[in-house]
Amino acid sequence: METVKIHTEYIKLDDLLKFAGILGSGGQAKAVILDGLVKVNGEVCTMRGKKLRGGEIVEFDRYKIKVEA
Repeated sequence: METVKIHTEYIKLDDLLKFAGILGSGGQAKAVILDGLVKVNGEVCTMRGKKLRGGEIVEFDRYKIKVEA
C-alpha cells in the first residue's frame, strides 16, 4: 500500500489518481472513475470530485493508496 500525504483539508479523487502517478491525465482519471473501476474505502465510487480526507483508502487496478493528512 502506498501512502500519499496531503497538506490541505482534502484532495479530490481524480486529483489523487493524477498526483499519485497512477494515471497521466484528468481525462483518464475521469474515465476510470465513471466506469466504476475505483473503490474508496472498499466501495465503488463514481464521483470524480469526491473529497478524500486523511485515513481514506483508494483502490484502482493493482494500486492501493492511503491518504494521510
